[in-house]
Amino acid sequence: MMAERPDELRSLRKCFGQFTTGVAVVTCRDAAGNPWGVTINSLASVSLDPALLLWSLMRNAPSRKAFESCSAFSVHVLEHRQRPLADRFCRPSSDKFAGLEYASNAMGAPVLGGCLARFDCRPHALIDGGDHVILLGEIVTWDSSDGDPLLYYGGGYRELGRAA
Repeated sequence: MMAERPDELRSLRKCFGQFTTGVAVVTCRDAAGNPWGVTINSLASVSLDPALLLWSLMRNAPSRKAFESCSAFSVHVLEHRQRPLADRFCRPSSDKFAGLEYASNAMGAPVLGGCLARFDCRPHALIDGGDHVILLGEIVTWDSSDGDPLLYYGGGYRELGRAA
């Protein structure tokens, strides 16, 4: 079935919403050194050897040019108490990093603390994904900790076993 009418697009979106995903924030710096970040739920592992992951970004996202031209990016898998970070990075803002404590990794990408996992990546490929661009990253370093994930299901945030 081709999604051509607005009601079909809503139906397709609802159908996609039946798949529970984790929530992550991806960060980078643009050519001028400005930090950029975006909340995603499109993260997937691709390969262990070489270590690759993918995520997607809307073509009309203000951060698209920064991510398409960056030399490094970091993917932060959020812990269930980090919903404020997810909210911060999914809303339009001229400076999503204002007042936020963060560091930089060895490749220069902004790094957020307290996450369940972090993948520091070099861009590997950009792939046409219709109204999205798919970004493939080569994982250079990674780290993880214990905890419960922040989840996304049915159009809203969730925690394991309960609505958030």
